[in-house]
Amino acid sequence: RKTVRAIDELQQLIGLPAALHRIESYDISNTSGALNVGSMVVYIDGRPRSNAYRKFRIHSVQGPDDYASMREMLTRRFRHGLREREENRESGRADTQGSFSFLPELVLMDGGKGQVGICEEVLEELGICGVTVCGMIKDERHRTRALLYRNEELPIRENSEAFKLLTRIQDEVHRFAIEYHRSLRTKKQIHSLLDDIPGIG
Repeated sequence: RKTVRAIDELQQLIGLPAALHRIESYDISNTSGALNVGSMVVYIDGRPRSNAYRKFRIHSVQGPDDYASMREMLTRRFRHGLREREENRESGRADTQGSFSFLPELVLMDGGKGQVGICEEVLEELGICGVTVCGMIKDERHRTRALLYRNEELPIRENSEAFKLLTRIQDEVHRFAIEYHRSLRTKKQIHSLLDDIPGIG
């Protein structure tokens, strides 16, 4: 019941005209611009769908440029989704909630106006309509205190179920990005010159 209430509160807060089933959130992680990675978490009807999570190794960005890294990740995600959707139509398969082809009703960016603008630009460039994009604005304790929607801050009550859901999503997208980045950093630290010799493992 609390999960259903959280979705209802979120939908009313933003003023979404259609039912809210799929939420996606994105984050970037790096160490001083090294090993840029991105994470995508998916919530279906207010619950995490871990088999739909995705990790992205950022290829086109050198240095600490979160905006450019986010643009690459979002472009790859939505371009892949459009391609998968077209393949499903040609083969008669249905789009499933766990796949890229199922587009979200709501995207939550772990940042403010800049990241929201990048996501909206990517969606417009790819001709994707019907996806609402919001930024998660933090308080002094780094919790989401408001959503940024159409350049307007929508405050969220701390005791509301929507606040608790957004906090869970924010924590989850951070955790997923950091764990992926940590695993790559660990592999790099134990790399040996011997590993570069063909035939040597």
